[in-house]
Amino acid sequence: MRTMLALGIAAAMTSTALAADAAPDYSLTIYSSAQPGQVNTESLANYGPALPGYALVRDGRKMSLQAGNGVLRFTDVAKRIDPTTVAFESLTDPAGTRVVEQNYQFDLVNRDKLLERYVGQPITVEQQRGETLERIGGVLLSAADGSLILQRDSGEVVTIGTYSNVLFPSLPGGLITRPTLVWLVNAKQAGTHDTRVSYQTQGMTWWSDYNVTLRESAGGCDMDLSAWVTIVNQSGASYPQAQLKLVAGEVNRAPAAPQPAPMLMKRAMAASVAEADAGFQESSLFEYHLYTLGRRSDLPDNSTKQLELFPTAVKVGCSKQLVFTAAPQPWSHWAAPISDQGYGATGQGTVGAFLEFDNKEANRLGMPLPAGRVRVNQASADGTLEFIGEDVIKHTPRNETLRIKLGNSFDVVGERKQISFNIDMAAKTMDESFEVMVRNRKKTATKVIVREYLYRWSGWDVTAKNREFTRRDASTIDFPVEIAADGEAKVTYTVRYKW
Repeated sequence: MRTMLALGIAAAMTSTALAADAAPDYSLTIYSSAQPGQVNTESLANYGPALPGYALVRDGRKMSLQAGNGVLRFTDVAKRIDPTTVAFESLTDPAGTRVVEQNYQFDLVNRDKLLERYVGQPITVEQQRGETLERIGGVLLSAADGSLILQRDSGEVVTIGTYSNVLFPSLPGGLITRPTLVWLVNAKQAGTHDTRVSYQTQGMTWWSDYNVTLRESAGGCDMDLSAWVTIVNQSGASYPQAQLKLVAGEVNRAPAAPQPAPMLMKRAMAASVAEADAGFQESSLFEYHLYTLGRRSDLPDNSTKQLELFPTAVKVGCSKQLVFTAAPQPWSHWAAPISDQGYGATGQGTVGAFLEFDNKEANRLGMPLPAGRVRVNQASADGTLEFIGEDVIKHTPRNETLRIKLGNSFDVVGERKQISFNIDMAAKTMDESFEVMVRNRKKTATKVIVREYLYRWSGWDVTAKNREFTRRDASTIDFPVEIAADGEAKVTYTVRYKW
């Protein structure tokens, strides 16, 4: 059933009107609470208010105010606005202008609300009967379950299950077509004011995506790194030629929405031709990082926009690591030593392939990197770029090292087995020995890190070994080995636990 509503509206507006040339000046600061890779881009249309993020909207424009108390209606707000965060300011006379009362009207007109309001009042229903359009008038008695019950002038009661159109005499009081903010404004200075309305809205978020082109050589590897941000607007409002800012960091929000802090900003000038290619500029904001786009950009409602975060960093130094591990992960805490001899005694394990690089200026980077997904590509033998793996990174400050897992090695395999175990409860010691075999089935030599987790107890000491190791952390040791083409390497060690 297709229903159309024809409204005869005769509503007199007594509120103060906006100036005719009141072109809005939008500035948006967008916050994201999405975990890297959390948002499914194929289902963006289904998120709505559940979109993990929000925005602080600042709308600057000229408004006409009268001296003394006057009512000001403002309809250009996002559908997902948080009305508790709204603030109105006059930049022309901030000391002499104040809001003494604020209302948020959101009882939007729709078919069901109109029918509900017109119960007991006359309406006209149109029915299409073949080529003939028939009109039935009468007092609406009920509109439940999609059927209309009317009492005609003759007293006859009719039930209408299908109809093509409903004609209402007028729009009932209290129903509006758009969410509206209504202020009672007290102004000392009459005339046109430069004003700013600020509020928070749900239905907006952003995230970062990084693309890596990897090149390997006999001496190691290098890569090109490009970064993009994706901005999603499902707030229920469009923002033409808006100044965009993105906040990277974990901003705490109380369960109740906070009032936005006043931000006295001068009206921005239109972007010049020189600004057309201006990208994001990074700066500090409290304990976070702020990325400000150097030009203005349109952000329509129900849209997804992608912008370059920073120019591509070329020939960034990196290293590839192959890490074999077959030991169980260490416990986060121990109530007592793990004395079961069979626990972790054998394992096939995997050889993970990782890409590591320093986020330092000396390595052609050295910038705060917002959390996001990193996709890595490499040229194949015919020169075409092929996808070889992806991972996510957390917010990463400069001068830190990033480590991306790409997958598992196809040609390097291995296993780990326990070769001796002894426990002395009187002396409170355990001695355990392992043998780790790693085989390289490539046609070239390769380097592998054999990673062992010492998981039985927090107090330990390696008492015998056939190779040197490095201590990675309190319960992890690494044995670096180099394996010839189609060769194998053995790692043996004994660890003593004491408690």
